[in-house]
Amino acid sequence: MTRKNTHYVVWAGNKPGIYSSWEECLKQVKGFPNAKYKGFPSRNAAESAFKMGFDHYNHLSPEQEALFNLTENAPKPIYPSLAVDAAWNTATLEMEYRGVDCQTGKEIFRQGPFPDATNNIGEFLAIVHGLAYLKKSGSDIPVYTDSRTAISWVKAKHARTKLEPTRKNKNLFELIERAENWLKQNTWKNPLLKWETRVWGEIPADFGRK
Repeated sequence: MTRKNTHYVVWAGNKPGIYSSWEECLKQVKGFPNAKYKGFPSRNAAESAFKMGFDHYNHLSPEQEALFNLTENAPKPIYPSLAVDAAWNTATLEMEYRGVDCQTGKEIFRQGPFPDATNNIGEFLAIVHGLAYLKKSGSDIPVYTDSRTAISWVKAKHARTKLEPTRKNKNLFELIERAENWLKQNTWKNPLLKWETRVWGEIPADFGRK
C-alpha cells in the first residue's frame, strides 16, 4: 500500500513552512528557483524534518529516513511507561536529568544541575535512576529514552565517557560509579526502549530548551 502524505515541508520556497495539503505546498514551490520540499505521512515527521533543515535531512541514512515514512497509524508508545531525558547547558556546562510518567507528564524524579558534565552522562544516569526507581517500586513498565548512546552504555554496564574528572564534578563521577555498580549487581524486567522522536514528537521528559 502506498503511503499517503498528510503534511508537506517547504524548506526553500515562497514561504518556508509546513503545509497540510499538496495544493498549499504547490503555491509555495511552483516557479520558485531550486525549491526544496517533501511530503510526509504525519505532522510530527514533518515538524522534525523542517527543524532539521534540508541539508541535514538530505544526508540521512536510509534507515534514519525510513522513520519519517511511518504513518500516524504506526506503533504508538507503550503506556504506562517512564520517560527519561537530560539537558546540558552549553554556557555553564551544567547537566540535569529527570524522569516523567509518559502518559500524564508528571515528574517522577529530577537531579542536578551537575557542573562539568555532559548530556550523554545525564542520559545514562537518568536511565539507571529510572530502572532503580521502578525496581524499588516493583514495577516492570518500559523505560523510554531518546539516546542510543545511553542505551549502549547501560547494556555494557559502563559509562564510556571521555569526560575528565575535575574538582567540580567529583560528585558526578561518584554517581557514575554507583550507577555502574547497580547495573552489575541487579537485574530488571523493564524493557529499555528508544523513543522515536521523528514519529511521536519530543520525549515527554524533554526539558523544552531546544
